[in-house]
Amino acid sequence: MKLEHIALNVSNPKEACAWYQEHLGMKIVLANDTEPYIHFLSDGQGSMIELYSNPIAEVPDYGAINPFTFHLAFTVDDLEGEITRLVEAGARQEGDIQVIAGNRLVFLRDPWDITVQLVVRTVPFST
Repeated sequence: MKLEHIALNVSNPKEACAWYQEHLGMKIVLANDTEPYIHFLSDGQGSMIELYSNPIAEVPDYGAINPFTFHLAFTVDDLEGEITRLVEAGARQEGDIQVIAGNRLVFLRDPWDITVQLVVRTVPFST
């Protein structure tokens, strides 16, 4: 069995999809222009997220969810540079840079308040 994707109900999947494409390097796998506006995005290495707007379920108040409870994590090489770039693109930093188990990380909120973690691993994971 292989994890295929993580799904997020958002208020405007088309705009969120474009932001994730432009600023997080995700690629569109599928984009549907009819309700529930399903959009699948891939990092090109096997990880995917689904952004959609399904009225049968509430869009969570992502801003009220503690970043340690839920976040999308992206590995980066230049933590400070990526923070600056993403804040300029509409994200906001949620707390200071932390060092946990030797790894440097920070939480940001995308324009829809979904938590995005940026992490520099001392030892990259291998699958």
